[in-house]
Amino acid sequence: MTHNLLTDIPGVWVGHAHDAALASGVTAVLFDAPAVASVAIHGGAPGTRDTALLDPEMTVPGVNGLVLSGGSAFGLDAAGGVMAWLRQQGRGFLVGRTRVPIVPGAILFDLHNGGEKNWDRMPPYWDLGYRAATAAAGGAFTLGSVGAGLGATTANLKGGLGSASALTQAGFTVAALVVVNALGQATVGSGPHWWAAPFERGDEFGALGWPLAFPDNALAVRTKGDAPENTTLAIVVTDAALTKAQAKRLAVMAHDGFAHALRPTHAALDGDIVFAAATGRIVKDATERNLTELGTLAADCVARAIARGLFEATALPFAGALPSWRDRFGSVVPPRPLDEG
Repeated sequence: MTHNLLTDIPGVWVGHAHDAALASGVTAVLFDAPAVASVAIHGGAPGTRDTALLDPEMTVPGVNGLVLSGGSAFGLDAAGGVMAWLRQQGRGFLVGRTRVPIVPGAILFDLHNGGEKNWDRMPPYWDLGYRAATAAAGGAFTLGSVGAGLGATTANLKGGLGSASALTQAGFTVAALVVVNALGQATVGSGPHWWAAPFERGDEFGALGWPLAFPDNALAVRTKGDAPENTTLAIVVTDAALTKAQAKRLAVMAHDGFAHALRPTHAALDGDIVFAAATGRIVKDATERNLTELGTLAADCVARAIARGLFEATALPFAGALPSWRDRFGSVVPPRPLDEG
């Protein structure tokens, strides 16, 4: 059974943890078995942990999980909580007699969204990471204002967490999970339509298509401001068997989904990152043709996940908080046929 989610790939688990008063949270992606992984960082203001080991020439062959967190640099602690949970399960890279879980992570800036950030000596993100790992499961999971997406925003609307999946002609599955805390916006001008509209499947984010005519302000550049309070984070996973170099290329290609769905993106004040992982569950050669299709569909999934993240988001309950897409445009969604509920 497929859910149009990252967990459509067997052996991939997703868990969220967040604090409503904090208006921030963590999302953990865990693998049943170590997954080959790499990363591409195209934003100018990234915040990361243990990403250097994902370079193709580095020694560690696989990762046990990946973590996305709010909290700016404070959120890097979340990976420690995930590592602690994995260690309790006896999982990790064996160094002598000790297993060290390999859990790279990345953070977004959500410190100015109205939530209570005056914690005491210890920031809450280690605990949130542990809780997210404990909550990780296969199958369906919630989108929108959850986990690392709880405090996310864009230039004009509440951000959120989205996911999407696709099947290649060769039978490989590829899927994306994206937390959208973008410098720019995912909608066209001041209207409800999505930049990702050409990539939509079914009515996963409203089935609006393109506007009949593009508004005069469609290409106006709108941003949150002139501070690095942004970052869109993506995790792309496939069940193909890839090398680290091939995973790196998959991450690079998947970044095209940011450009499909956000304007602007990859800016000096963004920390835009794509992690790419391969579980190797389908053991057959991934030809150059197959790799190209995987990268193309990965970019499509990233674009779709971005729109889904905003489409499913709810506004934060604070004075001056940005509205959600549904708050502002929900009335334009075409009604579904009665047999679809």
